[in-house]
Amino acid sequence: MNLKDGVKTAENKVSSEAKKLSDFVKDRSKSLVDRLESYEDIINLEVGDTGLHRAKTLEREFDMRQLYVKYEGDNPTGTQKDRIAFAQVYDALRREFDAVALATCGNYGVAMALAANLAGIRCKIFIPESYHTERISEMEGLHAEIIRMPGSYEDVVRKSSELAKEKEWYDANPGGSNTPLQISAYSQIAFEIFDELGDAPEYCAVPVSNGTLFAGIYRGFVSLYKRGKTSRVPKMIAASSSRKNPIVQSFLQGLDHCKDLVPEAIKETKYNEPLINWHSFDGEEALYALRESNGEAFNISDKKLREMSSLLAKKEGFRILPAATAGLIALLEFDEKMNFEPGRFVAVLTAKN
Repeated sequence: MNLKDGVKTAENKVSSEAKKLSDFVKDRSKSLVDRLESYEDIINLEVGDTGLHRAKTLEREFDMRQLYVKYEGDNPTGTQKDRIAFAQVYDALRREFDAVALATCGNYGVAMALAANLAGIRCKIFIPESYHTERISEMEGLHAEIIRMPGSYEDVVRKSSELAKEKEWYDANPGGSNTPLQISAYSQIAFEIFDELGDAPEYCAVPVSNGTLFAGIYRGFVSLYKRGKTSRVPKMIAASSSRKNPIVQSFLQGLDHCKDLVPEAIKETKYNEPLINWHSFDGEEALYALRESNGEAFNISDKKLREMSSLLAKKEGFRILPAATAGLIALLEFDEKMNFEPGRFVAVLTAKN
């Protein structure tokens, strides 16, 4: 089966200032401390501080007040993946690795390719043989090496991690020793939402796949609350493709652990691919966040993902990858069911289309 993720090839532009800083980072005659400082400057210039927008047209459409969307498409490669890619390349540079390795089906690979390219570090991207994405041309344009492997995404993660250990490459895969670093990078989203709103929202809705993003945003809000910055930790809403994500299914079944799904029962489409897996690498962290925040989880159909992507383009002017709308759909459905009291509600839109 040939599968595509639905993301169109795009230019991955950074500022001229970032390019000048990159030249300095790549100059190994400079001290490591100075090169790290310059790479940190690139991160501060290019990554994060994405827009939080009041979606007034959607509020009128769905009779809901104070609905905000956090648009991660503002990042250099158009997804939230830039946050963890740049954080890990900084770590790889600090630890003097000369190559990073990871498995991907698309967006993460482009983010890592760009981050590594700006640091002058080789990038090894492993992709399942059955999977095809238009973003491969972007990865290759950023001088990443593409390596095809048999098996599912989960299989390729495992095999590429083994190779990284053997070859002494930096392993940037999910679910490994870098999980705390990835969660910390994603926690910045919560801090940015707080900076705009002055408090935590009542609910925060997020699409889930491996669970790292979901867990990171939750951890960020917990940190803010424990430091006395916010009046609450928001109830977290997780959303994924119908019956094709272990986190959502485990929560809905009332399990106290994240149970793997049967791989053969999962059907991939160009709309649901970014959301599905039979094993969520940070599923336990995400399930913990759902339980501790008294959150909710939702299954979302391909039809709803497509329709919401079109609606956002028409009503709010956002070009959003269908899978990236899952959290917003879940939030609106939950409001229809519960008729929320007045408050502030945030949905994270993870990728542009």
